Amino acid sequence: MKLFESFELKNMTLKNRIVMPPMCMYSAANDGKANDFHFTHYTTRAIGGTGLIIIEATGVTPIGRISDNDLGLWEDSQIDKLSQIVTSCHKYGSKVAIQLAHAGRKNESLYGQPLAPSPLPFNEDYKTPAEMTLTQIKDVVMAFKASAIRADRAGFDGIEVHAAHGYLIHEFLSPLTNKRTDEYGGSLENRARLLREVLENIHEVWPKDKPIWIRVSASDYEENGIDAAMIVDIINHVCPLIDMAHVSSGGLLPTPVRSYPGYQVDLSETVREKCNIPTIAVGLLTNAELAEAVLQTNRCDLTAFGRELLRNPYFAVNAAQKYGIADYLPKAYERAYPHI
Repeated sequence: MKLFESFELKNMTLKNRIVMPPMCMYSAANDGKANDFHFTHYTTRAIGGTGLIIIEATGVTPIGRISDNDLGLWEDSQIDKLSQIVTSCHKYGSKVAIQLAHAGRKNESLYGQPLAPSPLPFNEDYKTPAEMTLTQIKDVVMAFKASAIRADRAGFDGIEVHAAHGYLIHEFLSPLTNKRTDEYGGSLENRARLLREVLENIHEVWPKDKPIWIRVSASDYEENGIDAAMIVDIINHVCPLIDMAHVSSGGLLPTPVRSYPGYQVDLSETVREKCNIPTIAVGLLTNAELAEAVLQTNRCDLTAFGRELLRNPYFAVNAAQKYGIADYLPKAYERAYPHI
């Protein structure tokens, strides 16, 4: 069964193709530090057999968090608790990456003014962001770089740069939210400049044998926004700097999206074929049968189970037992499976 085959990305070898995607837990204090909840939350999914766990969107600056209760990695004091999570998950055979993020105009903090490429609010309930100066853009690039250094010190196996769901980098990428007339706006090359600079600076400090990838929204679901063809061009522009693409969609505007099981798989397949890069498929993949079909038809390399892993931390163990995959059942839980 391909879902339970190993997968290698640089020096990161996954025991299966099951990914826990980054999902904000809104459970940190304002200091951005991980706590007992995060330790239990992620360790449980490791015990449950998940191959790759991607820690939730972690702000590279305080104003870069989605909310005041999200994780951060903007200072050294935040390293230790994250390192404990990584060590614990490694103990149970999972690899662990972290999603580094800046929320841009979708920051919902009670403190300060959000930043964005252009002063356009997400909707009437959000603050109007400040149009970023060149100095502020440089500061954000350096914040990603500094957070990558801390991520390595914490022991993470990989970094995912958040360039999706309407947050800062996505806002620069999309012509719908980037109305700049300087070197960060206009052409695709200019709109992708922030993403490229973030990746280049992370490469300067991130170990060469550890993978870096990006999460993208491959459709804005609006005319003149990002679509599959445009995201292919964007990824090809930065392809030498990334090892994989995590392909999602939406989030830039409050546009309703018709979702159904596997609704983003076509986008993953397009990126995989046209960019010649491994992909993670995500979006209402709720059972092993659907994931296996997607993998068997080479539409992605890894499959992310978000809601399913929130509902069922032992999804991988249960699927392994169902399909007779050996060596997945923790000894402590054998009595729960009377046929063993």
